[in-house]
Amino acid sequence: MNESETASAETEMIQVEVAYACPERQVILPVMLAPGATIERAIEQSGVLSEFPEIDLGQNKVGIFGKLSKKTAELKAGDRVEIYRPLLADPKEVRRRREAEGKRMKKGGGDADEPVE
Repeated sequence: MNESETASAETEMIQVEVAYACPERQVILPVMLAPGATIERAIEQSGVLSEFPEIDLGQNKVGIFGKLSKKTAELKAGDRVEIYRPLLADPKEVRRRREAEGKRMKKGGGDADEPVE
């Protein structure tokens, strides 16, 4: 491949980021892909699956900039692919349990009965 072919091939690539966070560590990995690449391809190419073996693409949901997406969705230059961890507790169930215990919530997420310092 000569220099003009190399430059042409590089300009045809798009850059995206793959993001994953667990309580101990967060990563954002830049990835160069061919146009039309999917979320799944970006995740595979990023190497995040080898760094975080707990990721199961059959179970974990994925999205682009906080919006849930299918793994087959095509990416655009500059997209940030996010891999979401499963929730440990259902927020609705937590609210129901608090209500059953007679606790109220204040804005900001703390208990309403706690004194403010």
